[in-house]
Amino acid sequence: MKLKILVVDDEQNIRDIFSLLLSENGFAVESAATGREGLERAAAFAPDVLLLDMNLPDMSGLDVLAGVRERLPSCRIIVVTAFGTIRNAVEATKRGAYAYLEKPVDNEELLLLIERAVEVRRLEAEVQGLRAELSARYRFSEIVGTSARMNSIFQMMDRIARVDGTVLVTGESGTGKELVARAIHFAGPRRDGPFVVVNCGAIPRDLIESEFFGHAKGAFTDAKTETTGKFEMAHRGTIFLDEIGELPLEAQVKLLRALGEREIVKVGDSRTIPVDVRVIAATNKDLDGEIRKGAFREDLYFRLAVLSLRLPALRERAEDIPLLCEHFGHKYAKELGRGIRELSPEFLEALLRYPWPGNVRELENVIYEAMVHADGDTLDASALPARIRSRGSIPLEAGDTASSAGSLLAAAHSAADGAARALIEKALQEAGGNRTLAAQRLGISRKTLFNKMKALGLG
Repeated sequence: MKLKILVVDDEQNIRDIFSLLLSENGFAVESAATGREGLERAAAFAPDVLLLDMNLPDMSGLDVLAGVRERLPSCRIIVVTAFGTIRNAVEATKRGAYAYLEKPVDNEELLLLIERAVEVRRLEAEVQGLRAELSARYRFSEIVGTSARMNSIFQMMDRIARVDGTVLVTGESGTGKELVARAIHFAGPRRDGPFVVVNCGAIPRDLIESEFFGHAKGAFTDAKTETTGKFEMAHRGTIFLDEIGELPLEAQVKLLRALGEREIVKVGDSRTIPVDVRVIAATNKDLDGEIRKGAFREDLYFRLAVLSLRLPALRERAEDIPLLCEHFGHKYAKELGRGIRELSPEFLEALLRYPWPGNVRELENVIYEAMVHADGDTLDASALPARIRSRGSIPLEAGDTASSAGSLLAAAHSAADGAARALIEKALQEAGGNRTLAAQRLGISRKTLFNKMKALGLG
């Protein structure tokens, strides 16, 4: 599809020259001689780029600019002006024009400017699409769990997302700390700003300050150019400081200063740069214990833990395991070219008896591996890694009986049935009640859907 350009100029020869030049270069071109005509053509033609004269017979070019920007915010406007109206052209750029050119216009300069304007428009559309995709990917609903513990976490996340305070997320490795941090960011007021991740445990000690705050040219031997640090990159967005407990003490001091003063100084520079960022930090360490050992600053801890969120280990919410299995099964079905329709009782029982030191991340890897090795469309215990089949059971509290694991399995089956019922009802709703279409959406046969609905009492 050709890119569309609208030329609004009261001079007939200018319109003719631009129309010929742009048509020969592959653009679809329309023109208008007055401001009102330009607004009407813009509404009907929806141009990608507008070439706009400031001196029009019926209205100000600035008014045309405002009208087009209101109706077509993605349209790039290039002001074409005579020397005497440069002031108006500068004012137009302040009000949102992409650029301006003086008459007489150099054809090559005009074509180059249009090319750049179109590229900027494409990149902005791409960024908006990526933001929308990320926002969808990191909704709260993408974090799987229906247990009481997870419901409590969701409620806390919702409250935290609405405010702008610093957050400390704790929990074992693999519990989803970064996923939760992203969800909070994309549900909050900074969702349109950047989300910048820093793995504090992966930065060499002598580069931490430069990584955080950037450095000036010549700040050290290899500093051949000025760099932008992560805090500056996260301006008006969120910076996620993962594994904050790994920071050495000297770096903690500099981080504390940046958090308190809301400004940074690049290595080798003296200028202060204000930064507006929300900080979400995460750790799998016991920071209270680190403070007692003198390995973590207490004042930094209090600065970070304005809002706190502890994520439960998977063994603490084992009733979510069937739902997580369903989620990961759907996630990898297309990649592996297969659909898993059932989890055998032995398969679920093995998962429930395993202590999951790697938490949800380990479970995801196990489901992927089991789907690769499974025969047919049922996951059974034979597809599980040996460590899952042979390792010990979930520890029981004092006074509990051996029937606890059985009760947990029953609860897990109940959760799985609830998840299946919700998926089927959603598929039927989206398919307008058509069971054949609903089965296709679920990746199962119509017969399997009918049997599952019967088993779940869904009519």
